[in-house]
Amino acid sequence: MKSRKFGSLDWQVSEISLGCWAMGADWGDVSDENAKDILKTSFDNGVNFFDTADVYGDGRSEKFVGEFINSTSERIYVATKAGRRIFPHEAQGYYDKDLMESFVDRSLKNLNVDTIDLLQMHCPPTEVYSHDLTYEMLDDLVTKGKIQHYGFSVQTVEEAIACIQRPHTKSVQIIFNMFRLKPAEEFFNLAKDKGVAIIVRVPLASGLLTGKMNSNSTFPENDHRNYNINGDAFDVGETFSGVDFNTALKVVDELKSITPEGFSLSQLALKWILMHDAVSVIIPGAKNSDQALNNISASSLPDISNLMKQIENIYATYLKDEIHPRW
Repeated sequence: MKSRKFGSLDWQVSEISLGCWAMGADWGDVSDENAKDILKTSFDNGVNFFDTADVYGDGRSEKFVGEFINSTSERIYVATKAGRRIFPHEAQGYYDKDLMESFVDRSLKNLNVDTIDLLQMHCPPTEVYSHDLTYEMLDDLVTKGKIQHYGFSVQTVEEAIACIQRPHTKSVQIIFNMFRLKPAEEFFNLAKDKGVAIIVRVPLASGLLTGKMNSNSTFPENDHRNYNINGDAFDVGETFSGVDFNTALKVVDELKSITPEGFSLSQLALKWILMHDAVSVIIPGAKNSDQALNNISASSLPDISNLMKQIENIYATYLKDEIHPRW
């Protein structure tokens, strides 16, 4: 596993790491045994960065991560998120120091740690990224030692650009994949210049970029790819990257036609992201250890510089007009 520097921090993190949403909830059923196996398999194969959130299974994911990191003396970096438990989900909740501290205290207990390596605001309302009170609240948590650093999980490039204007923002987590190219246009260079780490989520477009789905694919009732297909539960961009399913299948066919020998489509998708040097870490999820291993193996695959323009052209042909203006 290759590592990358995490923005301005002295962390060296595995360039392909682990997103822990699936082991919490919203992706169908993942057993306790599978969740524990995913974490161990990932760690045994060089992963040293786990990304989770307090709402993934209402703490279930954090507890699995906490149990694992406390089973080893090796350094593992843990990023969690807070804010989506605010109800109703309004900006004012992010400015409430006592409320946000209570969320952090709960995460500290779930993770069984004294301090959180990286706390991310979890896709708050847009005005939160630019409000002084947001940063006062976060700086207060750092001063108290409950968190070491903070960053933001965002929906749009505009939100990402807003939060990196603040000096203590250490990371931005953003959707970036072969269906969502906009972040690379301007934001990546701005973040790199400011020493802000970029965490890429939804790298496989909720599984579409595995190439294993077709027009007859169905999903369990408790899977967001069922209940959030139209954005009924949260931003539709989190599900299949907001791309129309049938259009996406056409794009997948085009991508399959240029996938090099020795690559799966999912490995091509991950390697394509790694070709962008502003990216600090990718956090694909997994529902079992085989999926985790397949993702991890993309780190060691050959350079695909010769395919970058072709992939950009496929995006421009099928998706850019619809997707580019939205996020």
